[in-house]
Amino acid sequence: MYQGIESEYLYVLKEGVVKLSSILRNGREFNITYVCEPDFVSLLEEEQLDGVSALFNVRIESDEATFYRVPRKVFWEWIDKDIKLFRIVDNFYRKRLVMILEALQKMTVNGKKGAVCACLYNFIDCFGKQKAEGILIDFPVTNEDIAGFCGISTRTSVNRILRELREEKIIDIVQHKIMICDQYSLQNYIS
Repeated sequence: MYQGIESEYLYVLKEGVVKLSSILRNGREFNITYVCEPDFVSLLEEEQLDGVSALFNVRIESDEATFYRVPRKVFWEWIDKDIKLFRIVDNFYRKRLVMILEALQKMTVNGKKGAVCACLYNFIDCFGKQKAEGILIDFPVTNEDIAGFCGISTRTSVNRILRELREEKIIDIVQHKIMICDQYSLQNYIS
């Protein structure tokens, strides 16, 4: 699924990891979130007179991913008939709105370094594994991906910030993965 392509189906991630992003007018990709548990990945789309246009790119980031595919029209008929399903969808929209607003707040209030720290902190929920040395972000996240989540135009700024965090002993790089060595110091950069 790519932005601007009509989609007559809804997709729900069953297994795997996908990244939701949006392509900005200048062609840059703005990352929104990783989805790493069963959840809707294509519910947030824009209906237009000539069909449905996807607002978000969905990119498979794990080696494999499995989806449920439901015809959009049938899905909304189910919603109209089932109050429990309606509440699930309502909760989905509420969670995504809160998540996007929090990300926007962290990017605008904390500056670049705070935005990178907030991004790393958010990765703990999805990919964090407790180790003796700290919390390993057990997923190969690139500096370019981090830049995309933080609204930073180049990965060189992310490189510099990660280097500073390593010098401060807040993070380390272990086999091309990020280790959060001092979670509390990381939090201090986040308002």
